[in-house]
Amino acid sequence: MRTVALFGGSFDPPHLGHEAVVKALLNLDEIDKVLIMPTFLNPFKSSSFASPKRRLKWLKEIFSTYKKVVIDSFEVQKNEKVPTITTVKYLLESYDKIYVVIGADNLKDLQKWHKIDELKDLVTFIVALRDKISVPKEFQTLLVQEDISSTSLRETMDKTKLSAVNAEEIMNYYKEKNDN
Repeated sequence: MRTVALFGGSFDPPHLGHEAVVKALLNLDEIDKVLIMPTFLNPFKSSSFASPKRRLKWLKEIFSTYKKVVIDSFEVQKNEKVPTITTVKYLLESYDKIYVVIGADNLKDLQKWHKIDELKDLVTFIVALRDKISVPKEFQTLLVQEDISSTSLRETMDKTKLSAVNAEEIMNYYKEKNDN
């Protein structure tokens, strides 16, 4: 059976917390491949800070040396907000089983996701533990040691929380955006 863990998100900016999630996923025996899918625009947001193409580029640089990790541009190429159910149906053409990876902070809005009941029938959710948020027993959990949020990182631009591969470029980009 071909299995994939879909790790989607804004990645605005991508940081060591995202890398920690990918590394933890790669340690799960049931997952053949980790597919990182940056959004064109998060369905719950009205804008992003970095362009979709820039975030895609950064992710490709960060994960270029990882085996069994693929950066997929499906949602970016759609050039619009894409609900997870659409992405999952696209992936079901190539994979037998799909795990959807979310941070525990996303649980509070999960019922607002487009066609969530249908989505729950098609995938298995893996919840990356964050902020001591309790996770219902029906979800598989993923222990991740890095507790970083892109939102707070955009404010602090702490270089130590970014991948060494492109930390300087990412840091400079957001500093310039904040100075304008």
